[in-house]
Amino acid sequence: MAAVETQIVRAQAKYVHSSARKARLVTDLIRGRSVPEARTVLAFSQRAVAKDVEKVLRSAVANAESRPGLHWNGDDLVIATVYVDEGPTLKRFRPRARGRASAIHKRMCHITVELAPNPRALVFDKPAGGVSAKPAAEAKTPRARKPKATTEETVVETTATAEEPTVVAPSEEKPKAARRKKKTEGSE
Repeated sequence: MAAVETQIVRAQAKYVHSSARKARLVTDLIRGRSVPEARTVLAFSQRAVAKDVEKVLRSAVANAESRPGLHWNGDDLVIATVYVDEGPTLKRFRPRARGRASAIHKRMCHITVELAPNPRALVFDKPAGGVSAKPAAEAKTPRARKPKATTEETVVETTATAEEPTVVAPSEEKPKAARRKKKTEGSE
């Protein structure tokens, strides 16, 4: 069995002025999503760190599109991994009453986004020579299912020997009261 190697493209923003805990709330929303879907989620997020995460995502897409040897489209990528690590903390002090001081911690974080090709965008066929990947648009499409007829529709039936189709009228539904009456009579 031949193993298909998946390549991952990454981008990282270091020393972002936000706490890692706040940034993780945003990155949890986009983990595992496609790039266009993640951009939509980030655009409508109310959190300030969403702008920083969106910048890192744009950088990762640009890295994937400009990488030599890979011909990836940004819309066909999926977020394989996204994580936030804690960065250094700046410690400042604020003067308080009676000569005291309170500590102020200005936290930072490092945001990392890794992209991979969408596994649903590729269909893997096994020709005689080995494994090759074809885009989903070139792959065979499954046959469309025939819709089931409902009781309100007129059903047209054709047979192999008959030249003209036979029209069958929809069956009349019994009122609920008649059905209940019939059930109660049969159970006694």
